[in-house]
Amino acid sequence: MKNYFLFALFILSTQINAQIYSLPSLKYSYESYEPFIDAQTMEIHHSKHHQAYVNNLNKAIAGTSLEKISLNELMMYASFRTDAIRNNVGGHYNHSLFWEILSPKEMQSAIITSEFDAAVKAQFGNLDSIKTKLNQAATTRFGSGWAWLIVTPDKKLMITSTQNQDNPIMDVAKDRGIPILGIDVWEHAYYLKYQNKRADYLNAIWNLIDWAIVSEKYNSALNDPLLAQIEKDSWPELKEFHKVMGQTFHPSESGNIEPLRKRSGELMAKAVILNNSVPPASLNKPEIHIALETLEKQCVEIYKLKNKKVKDDFLKKKIAEAHETFHIVQGLCHD
Repeated sequence: MKNYFLFALFILSTQINAQIYSLPSLKYSYESYEPFIDAQTMEIHHSKHHQAYVNNLNKAIAGTSLEKISLNELMMYASFRTDAIRNNVGGHYNHSLFWEILSPKEMQSAIITSEFDAAVKAQFGNLDSIKTKLNQAATTRFGSGWAWLIVTPDKKLMITSTQNQDNPIMDVAKDRGIPILGIDVWEHAYYLKYQNKRADYLNAIWNLIDWAIVSEKYNSALNDPLLAQIEKDSWPELKEFHKVMGQTFHPSESGNIEPLRKRSGELMAKAVILNNSVPPASLNKPEIHIALETLEKQCVEIYKLKNKKVKDDFLKKKIAEAHETFHIVQGLCHD
């Protein structure tokens, strides 16, 4: 009985610590989005398509360390994820945002934040210009995907688009930032009512976009730490070094020094390139430059020690020291 109790307690604690995603409820009934999106499309889109992304995401991360990390981290490093995780985490996030910014016309507020109003006027002139440019991004997105209005790491508004269920938070996206408005241009979003007439759907969807909510999301994005994370992750020299560091340091943790011995020259070269690169604005600080210089020296030392055929334990200690220095620049590793 005692063993059974302990086993049950273990299962319960595992479930509590696991990240289980669920389908968000809509704010309004499926019929409320008529006539711009028909009720049947809303029901299928929400309860079938979005639910499938949620189910498949939970299945893809079940029993792995990825159960315990945030949704943002799952997306940020999409290039490190399986296709199942990348597609379904995007599908869940993208649709969740889509439902948030849709409201029946009579439920929309005419009041937008002063900060968003000023940004729109400074960069686009007016909301009609944003609509035109977003329609163009959505119309020219070949196949399935999304059109986005995002806040970039330098706190500017940008219009962009992504394929399939990718989004601008992901490291696979050309343009990075926090989405505050997303338009779904997968055919399942409009086909029952509009068939192949994507342009008609795009013209109709603006009747449901709640600009008050979009403007609130703009204000939130300006102060979101995720912007700084995206900026750092868009530093290509850092990402290149990180890959080699991960592929040499992590095996050493379990006693396998061979990858480090074979690739110490590559690690050193990447460290030199990183130290000579220009950090993004938020990281262009004296302490970061000192850490980069230290990291280069450590990697040069590792390369020289490898050629002297020192003992594995000593190399393991040195790569661990370099890894700690790397954390000053990178922060904690994402996996």
